Amino acid sequence: MISQEVMEFVIRDKVPEWKKKPVKFCRQALGFEPDPWQKEALNALRDRSRVVIKSGQGVGKTGVEACALLWFLVCHTDARIVATAPTKQQLYDVLWAEVAKWIANSPILKELLKWTKTYIYMIGNENQWFAVTRTATKPENMQGYHADNMMFIVDEASGVADPIMEAIFGTLTGANNKLLMMGNPTRVTGAFHDAFTTDRSLYHCMTVSARTSPRTNKENIESLDRKYGRNSNVVKVRVDGEFPEQDDDVFIPISWIEQSIATEVTEDTLKALGEYVDDKGQRWKQDPAKIQLAEIGVDCARFGDDKTCIGYRINECCRFYKKANGQDTVWTAAQICNLYRHIKLDLHFNGPVAVKVDDGGVGGGVVDQLRSTKRSDPLYEKMLILPINFGKPISKHRYYYDSTTYMMGVLRDLISPFDEAGNPKRPEVVLPNDSDLVGQLSVRKYAFLSGAKAKVESKKEMKDRGLSSPDEGDCMLLVVLPVRYKKGMRGGSDGTETEISNRR
Repeated sequence: MISQEVMEFVIRDKVPEWKKKPVKFCRQALGFEPDPWQKEALNALRDRSRVVIKSGQGVGKTGVEACALLWFLVCHTDARIVATAPTKQQLYDVLWAEVAKWIANSPILKELLKWTKTYIYMIGNENQWFAVTRTATKPENMQGYHADNMMFIVDEASGVADPIMEAIFGTLTGANNKLLMMGNPTRVTGAFHDAFTTDRSLYHCMTVSARTSPRTNKENIESLDRKYGRNSNVVKVRVDGEFPEQDDDVFIPISWIEQSIATEVTEDTLKALGEYVDDKGQRWKQDPAKIQLAEIGVDCARFGDDKTCIGYRINECCRFYKKANGQDTVWTAAQICNLYRHIKLDLHFNGPVAVKVDDGGVGGGVVDQLRSTKRSDPLYEKMLILPINFGKPISKHRYYYDSTTYMMGVLRDLISPFDEAGNPKRPEVVLPNDSDLVGQLSVRKYAFLSGAKAKVESKKEMKDRGLSSPDEGDCMLLVVLPVRYKKGMRGGSDGTETEISNRR
């Protein structure tokens, strides 16, 4: 507990000083020592009305956003701050949680500010002096805020749609109104990209590479360089903080992949997973009635550099369950059964669960193990075991040469930001935030063969280019591969079939 005399000294003497010296505010009020680039960002925000920062991952952008929010809130009379991000998870679990951490770390701020799940206010001035959260889902969320001292903080700004940014621009009309945009540069269109190109004169622009940050794991960076190439888009975006290049021969643009990853999981699916938390911070009970689809995909490996990857999908949400090197088929089958039991017993799903297994190489042994388990244990009655062969020619398909290209096409259609008529649409699946997955999907090239059929690179061709095996990518291709369930099917493997089988 800080004495009244000390607080009077802080308000009278320190706050005016901190207003001019935001770095000193971080040190003295928060106990936060900024990196050199963070110092530049804070001073630029003091001096300029608009600051935009593109960065690699893990450089400390959330920390400096939290510091900027608290500096502006504490040091500017009747300040109003709107913090926004494309998803609730990014806004509440990442940015707002970071703000809460630094308030809790500061004896001074705990006396000045009151934090709630969506709102922070100066004690005694709840309606006039505050910071608030608003998800960047519709323009009206950004409207109605006006004050002489006001700031918008836009996290993961590359994923915020133009109409929402236009609403923010229209609100920034006061004498001391500021805009801080930060994020990974995932796409080459939109207001975030424009800030570094056509509108550059309006902003203080910064680029922060993960290579030079003291906060990042350099071994992970070297691994990405080695696996996908230093000039690959995944390295440009996630390491160097640079916008991706438009590669005409890449089958799935990295911007589509990143947009899928950044897409909000629906409330129904969060309830299906038992992860839904309401606005009051209460976690809801897991609801099996919300599960519309539960499927598993497995890319099999045994020894060497290749990994066994096991993934799954609940409704639109796709995740990895296990990734491992050097495990035998018994281990792989056991992990698949563990995941199946989780879906059946923990998520209480009573429907069929398709398990799509890469049947090439050692995958046949995994399929045999699963079939043996299904025969011996009634719990696995509704496990539908589907062996899938990568690279198998599809003679009757109109557009795709083989099964791998077909699966890549399925994924591309699911995450495409446009429908067949060219209208914007929400991605139909939410991919996991995994750098290897992004790297493998975004570097896979394709060519047209005779008959104008597309064919993506095989795993061998990717390795011949010096790239890593697309284990995570192939796993997700299996996870999202469509399955047709026959009416009245009770769990027999002959009661279902994959779309790919119909195309052969």
